[in-house]
Amino acid sequence: MRILIVDDDPLVRMGLRAILSSVDGWDVVAEAGDGEAAIGAALTHRPDVVLMDVRMPGLDGLAATRRIVDEGCDAKVLVLTTFEVDEYVFEAMRSGASGFVLKRVPPTELIEAVRIVASGESLLFPSSTRAVIERFATPAERAMPDLTEREQDVLRLLARGRSNQEIAGGLFVSLETVKSHVASILTKLGVRDRTQAVIVAYEAGFVRPGDAADL
Repeated sequence: MRILIVDDDPLVRMGLRAILSSVDGWDVVAEAGDGEAAIGAALTHRPDVVLMDVRMPGLDGLAATRRIVDEGCDAKVLVLTTFEVDEYVFEAMRSGASGFVLKRVPPTELIEAVRIVASGESLLFPSSTRAVIERFATPAERAMPDLTEREQDVLRLLARGRSNQEIAGGLFVSLETVKSHVASILTKLGVRDRTQAVIVAYEAGFVRPGDAADL
């Protein structure tokens, strides 16, 4: 796995590099101290995952995330934040980030967060990510595409933070069938990953705060 670390604090970058470089097969290919440098490094090194601080002088992580996504970089952006429930974090996810992780998490949780985001398998730490989305996503005049009944079931389960395996068990279908439904949902919604699909579902009113507690 190729990783780009973005943070304006050199000591934070040093600590993150030490943790992530300890994993076999993982390579921190570059570091950046601000948003502009992050964009250049992402386009040059084409990492699999970008660890992105959001509050930086100059170009912040929100704008940098949006630019990286708009430039067609396939990297998954994982937001680094001090605050668990933060509108700024939600806006970063709305701009294309795949999830967030708190800077104070233990090294093992940081490593797992990177693994999850890189795989695209499920939302990052579903309860935390969902709490941010529920708090800040406001229903707007946004039409949902024509999803099949089964795709609607799958999208609701995605919004509850379920993995593909959990969705397959809950709907009594094969894992491959779930993967096919998820791919179709992302295509129809015009989004790049599951986090973006859930945000669209909330903003369109397809899923509402509290619905996730039903299952």
